[in-house]
Amino acid sequence: MIRILLALIVWVTPALADIRIDPDRSAVRDGWWRLQIDLGLSDITPYRLFTLDAPRRLVLDFENVDWEGLREADLLAPGRATGLRFGPLQEGWSRLVIDLAEPMAVSEAGMRKTDDGALLSITLKGATANAFAAAAGAPEQVPGEPYNMSQRQNDGTMVVVIDPGHGGIDPGADRGGVREAPLMLALGREVADALHAVPGITPVLTRDGDHFVPLNARISHARAVGADLFISLHADALEEDAAQGASVYTLSGDGGDGASRRMVERHERGDLLSGVDLTGQGDRVASVLMDLARQETGPAARRFADLLVQEMQDRGVRLNARARREGQFIVLSAADFPAVLIEAGFLSNADDRARLTDPAQRAAFAKAIAAAVQSWADIP
Repeated sequence: MIRILLALIVWVTPALADIRIDPDRSAVRDGWWRLQIDLGLSDITPYRLFTLDAPRRLVLDFENVDWEGLREADLLAPGRATGLRFGPLQEGWSRLVIDLAEPMAVSEAGMRKTDDGALLSITLKGATANAFAAAAGAPEQVPGEPYNMSQRQNDGTMVVVIDPGHGGIDPGADRGGVREAPLMLALGREVADALHAVPGITPVLTRDGDHFVPLNARISHARAVGADLFISLHADALEEDAAQGASVYTLSGDGGDGASRRMVERHERGDLLSGVDLTGQGDRVASVLMDLARQETGPAARRFADLLVQEMQDRGVRLNARARREGQFIVLSAADFPAVLIEAGFLSNADDRARLTDPAQRAAFAKAIAAAVQSWADIP
């Protein structure tokens, strides 16, 4: 019943409008020892970026961006960028190519909501020729195509999608030489291994490498493989080091508490795709259908989260003082399958860093997740 409802949601939701570039808020110009790229857009939209060598250039691919009426002179102040061009790439996608006068590396990239729509800001700083050449290369995935995820086998097994947060150009939190993206990928693989040992469970990773996967693509790909449960893995970082321990989030009906809102902002800004919100689309039919679907998946997610907290406590996993929380994370917004987000700990805390980088302690974490899934699915 739930999957029929979601098929209807896709049918009634209107197509996305073209995203426009505002030249008054856009520029490709030199800064102090850097190249600064600012693009003012009419709304948030998925994008990716990469560099190519011989000749050196920065490439940006956008979904639903319309470049009509723009000229190179509207955006470019020549310097470290010597030229640019833009145009359609494939159905629903377009490309911007910026020629570089010297080897440069992306040091910052982020898209955020603004009063005028959205702003994409990218900063490039100097790099050696060898470093640029080593990092250059087009991604294997074509925009709009699914990432490499196993297709569901119709054998009656339960599909559990494990989502290691961040990846690729979005490394997530970074403290004490420990980066969130590779650490969560290691934990995700260990969770998948633990779930493989449970009869009747098929684990699937949203990424099994250092790839950037947009937030909405993580949900779409989980749906494509027939997810019965979605588990997103993250590790937080604060300015201070007092906070520690794991917590488990389910979707809230409001913005959640202050800590939840801060973590939503950090994770989703870091994932380069914050601001995706179906609730403002004005489609009352879709909204009603999603609410009906969540009458089943919402309680199921909360029951799994409660079981997971108990299993972690029983297995000696360090828990936060408030181990059960709610927030409006995008990866929790799917209506057709239960979803939880696990903050495995705080990289800003030395004790948590030590626990999360210790394979033995991560193994206890993974076993707790597998045990909670087994209990939740009522598998003997």
